[in-house]
Amino acid sequence: MQEQTASGRKRILLSGVFGPFGVDDDFGRRENIMELFHNQVTREQGAASFRFHHRSFGLYFLAENVDADVTVLDFPSKRAFERELKNGYDIVGISFIAPNFVKAKEMARLVRLGAPGAVVILGGHGAAIEGVEKLIDCDHVIRGEGVAWLRRFLGQDPAAPIVHPVLPSTERQSILGVPLTGVCSSLLVPGLGCVNGCRFCSTTHFFGKTYTPYLASGRAIFDNAVRIAAARGTDSFFVMDENFLKDTRRARELLERMEREQRFFKFQIFSSAEAIMAFGLDELVRLGVTFVWMGVETKNREANFSKNAGVDPKWLVRELRERGINVLASGILCMEHHTQQNIQEDIDHLVDLEADFTQFMLLTPLPTTALYEEKKAAGLLREELPFEEWHGQKMLNYRHPHFPGDAAERWITQAFRQEYAENSSSIYRVTETALRGYLHLAGVEKRDACLEARLEQARERLAEYALILPVVERHAVNQLERERVVDLTRRIAETLGKPGVKVRAIHLAIRALAARWRWRVWLRGDAIQPKTIRTRYTAARCAQAAAQPVVCPQAQARERQSLPQAAAVGVR
Repeated sequence: MQEQTASGRKRILLSGVFGPFGVDDDFGRRENIMELFHNQVTREQGAASFRFHHRSFGLYFLAENVDADVTVLDFPSKRAFERELKNGYDIVGISFIAPNFVKAKEMARLVRLGAPGAVVILGGHGAAIEGVEKLIDCDHVIRGEGVAWLRRFLGQDPAAPIVHPVLPSTERQSILGVPLTGVCSSLLVPGLGCVNGCRFCSTTHFFGKTYTPYLASGRAIFDNAVRIAAARGTDSFFVMDENFLKDTRRARELLERMEREQRFFKFQIFSSAEAIMAFGLDELVRLGVTFVWMGVETKNREANFSKNAGVDPKWLVRELRERGINVLASGILCMEHHTQQNIQEDIDHLVDLEADFTQFMLLTPLPTTALYEEKKAAGLLREELPFEEWHGQKMLNYRHPHFPGDAAERWITQAFRQEYAENSSSIYRVTETALRGYLHLAGVEKRDACLEARLEQARERLAEYALILPVVERHAVNQLERERVVDLTRRIAETLGKPGVKVRAIHLAIRALAARWRWRVWLRGDAIQPKTIRTRYTAARCAQAAAQPVVCPQAQARERQSLPQAAAVGVR
């Protein structure tokens, strides 16, 4: 089968699992919704929750980097997947995570019925499930980095340069029922994996505790950012890299390149506390970091991880927010040291950080992780629990002596509600952080071109976020948030000036959109199902994309200015 597949150009279908998502049915659970923040970060914030979807990014990297006719099917319905199979494919790849095991199994069955000659390949973190090739009718399983594997399987050069696809980071962004206008951030994936090796982390173990760079230098990141920004019309990027600042040299090289070319991109990143400290907080501002996701995990020093050693998380969160950097602090509940008597201490610790966002996750031993192997060896894994429940937001998938029955679910729900009540909505906090960042930069006496650009970006960001504050005030979780929003609105007006006629008109439109959303929730509930996205890639386009030169308009303009006048006339 493989020898036949490796000859000639093939027709490939790469698909994510089918919907509907976030519903209790034969294939899934209502807690496993297709929304990262609404699922596990702002889930108890009601209408104030951040709502958006992420595509199956890995599928687009595969499609962009093989010489074949490829169709990527994202968020399909079961019916849409069956219809697509009728178009005739040599290979069908299915990407999934453990909670979507049953969906992947059903899709593999449908391939055997609808395209019996096709090779079935499984990928994504669900491929880490032990013996998955015996549990799901498939021909191959990709574990770890997939581009090189698929190229090798097709008889192509596995070491050829990676072509980074042009993709939005999110789909359908909204808060309080108000759609976020403008172009959303673009996706940027500098590399895969993490060397930190935290025992619970599926990412670090899935990639063998190694890091595979797709963009190995600061210049490579900059050049791709220029290309993607030109295609999508935004200089903002969501960086999908488990620990972006871990490679300090690369990050500094990126900053140097931006300052040299006078092109100041903005980045939302994941990074550990030790990597943030090594890079430097003021350097983060210069780099254009506007958001950082940081794993705080637990207050207990003995149970914590080396990435947090010697770092005061409360100080770090405060200092980042003072510089206008939104912080998502992630914590783990029902760890081995937790009991019904001491778990509240960890919840209070995470709430007291006053981060812009707080993620609570139940300790969940996932396949390939050291934690999984430990629990399995000790006979503590709940192997009778369906994979649909292995999502870390309701049930423990291992036996914990102190959290029987629904105790874990009650604690995690209480944690989210407490965090919301005490710290107010994340959209309020994000806006307050924007004001802090603007005032911080405005207070710098000697600003170079980089900091001047960052100041203007901070001002635009603050003005944009401030637009939604009247609706936040009206739908505040409690009187404390209402008072906070009133005070924040006053401070912003003192800083930027009172809103004019245009802004007041926008406020009215936002109120109308928020009211429409309330009616929609009352009538139909707040579930949002993503629309199916079908993307076609033709053979040989990856070689064409790799051959395209990357040109930074700012650098090109400076080159024109430096040329003799007669020579500059011919420059295009």
